[in-house]
Amino acid sequence: MKKTLSQWLGKLGPGLITGAADDDPSGIATYSQGGAQYGFGTLWTLLITYPLMVGIQVISARIGCVTGHGLAVNLAKTNSRGITLSLVTLLLVANTINIGADLAAMADAVRLVIGGPRHIYAVTLGMTCLLLQVFIPYQRYVSILKWLTLTLFAYVGTVFASHVPWGEVLRGTFVPKLEISQNYLLLIVAIFGTTISPYLFFWQAGQEVEELKLQRDGASLRHLPEDAGHHLRRINIDTMLGMAFSNIIAFFIMLTTAVTLYTHGVHDIQTSAQAAEALRPIGGEFTFILFAAGIIGTGMLAVPVLAGSAAYAVAETFRWPSGLGLELKAAKDFYAIIALATMVGVLLDFSPIDPVKALLWSAVINGVISVPLMIAMMRLATQQEIMGKFVIGIRLRWLGWLATGVMAVTVLAFGLTSLAEYFKLGW
Repeated sequence: MKKTLSQWLGKLGPGLITGAADDDPSGIATYSQGGAQYGFGTLWTLLITYPLMVGIQVISARIGCVTGHGLAVNLAKTNSRGITLSLVTLLLVANTINIGADLAAMADAVRLVIGGPRHIYAVTLGMTCLLLQVFIPYQRYVSILKWLTLTLFAYVGTVFASHVPWGEVLRGTFVPKLEISQNYLLLIVAIFGTTISPYLFFWQAGQEVEELKLQRDGASLRHLPEDAGHHLRRINIDTMLGMAFSNIIAFFIMLTTAVTLYTHGVHDIQTSAQAAEALRPIGGEFTFILFAAGIIGTGMLAVPVLAGSAAYAVAETFRWPSGLGLELKAAKDFYAIIALATMVGVLLDFSPIDPVKALLWSAVINGVISVPLMIAMMRLATQQEIMGKFVIGIRLRWLGWLATGVMAVTVLAFGLTSLAEYFKLGW
């Protein structure tokens, strides 16, 4: 029997939404900078990030599904309260900055397409995301997020509206271009930081807990292991497909900006909206509209994930009732964190904070704080007292530690380069 798109989407869950949310306007800006500044020279990064993303996201999903609790609850079991609060606080700050930057990019994209005041668009978009999370039932809301993932195919369409030298593309993808400079390393850290992001860990673990409530009356795999094989296979397939979707879209964003902006000498792109605007005279109106529409669509997907992951982390830390499946009156504190993060993100759009810098630095912050968080997750996933007989195996253990090591080396390389530049310039 021929399966419909709706049926296939129904079989996918937290992994698909997590992967799609990874290509938020902040990520689009970062990938656009890679294509505009270095052409095909940063495509190779996506071959590396894919298996690393799969490994660490599968681990976060398993922690949620096996224990029946989100990451913050489990972090508190193996770390001091001070360490847990520090990690959660950094996540909340980074997510809020990211929400503000994403809303600014979305508002700019709307203004580019139809004109009008960007601040009003930022408020409208932010409040729409907030109201949908609070008042739409969980199952219906998740289905909305799944359909929003289709907006990312706009970036596939933009490539086919341009001439692509596929030989150079293959060389840039499989032959890494390395450059020892602060700007290049900053961009690499930003790419890794926006693809392997802490908010994705908390979101996917939290969504697996939500799925347990729907499918197993909240019973975790550790307490009811009879159908564990089915659930673990679902997590693996869902996550592999979701992360593949994420990286394919990121690849096409880099490719679009490389074959249009870079080849025409347009290298100074700082935001996703600037990338869309620069595409208009080069790629044409169709390419511009597709690129801008993708920014708005993926922002509508990413902002709720950013706010929701922050709410999961904070509520779990303080043992407040949490979950998008709960009504407002049953989880007031959880929804208050969602509202706070979203509203502060909206207010950032009215502040003197430069959204250009916020877009890039939010990705860098994510890259930096992901390292201690990934170390803590690896400790969780390998402890029998936490995971029972579902501790991760050798292959997943190696992949998880490799992801952690790559992130640590990338961040360290950027830090050392920045220090060298600091003393060289005598700042």
